[in-house]
Amino acid sequence: MNEALLILGMFAVTFSVRYVPLVVVGRAQLPPRVARALRYVPVAVLTAILVPAALMPTGELDISLSNAALIGSVAAALIAWKTRSLLLTIVLGMVIFLVWRGLVAPALI
Repeated sequence: MNEALLILGMFAVTFSVRYVPLVVVGRAQLPPRVARALRYVPVAVLTAILVPAALMPTGELDISLSNAALIGSVAAALIAWKTRSLLLTIVLGMVIFLVWRGLVAPALI
């Protein structure tokens, strides 16, 4: 019973913290400069998540050919830049990451 109350409480806090600003902002007209700046939020958040994961997969900086996460990330960035295809970027990036991790990285260690 305590776990259910805990989960319900966490839901209420998380939902209210995110929902209330959306309602307020949804009804207000944002200045064009603020609206333009908000377009960069997803890119900034994804960068903040992905760069440390690619450069420090074990918790320490690893810029070597044995770092499959870095190789897959660089490959995915190049594929995205060249093709502008989200699906192709995800699929080929994962394939390159998995192949590198399974075949190439163990040979380098």
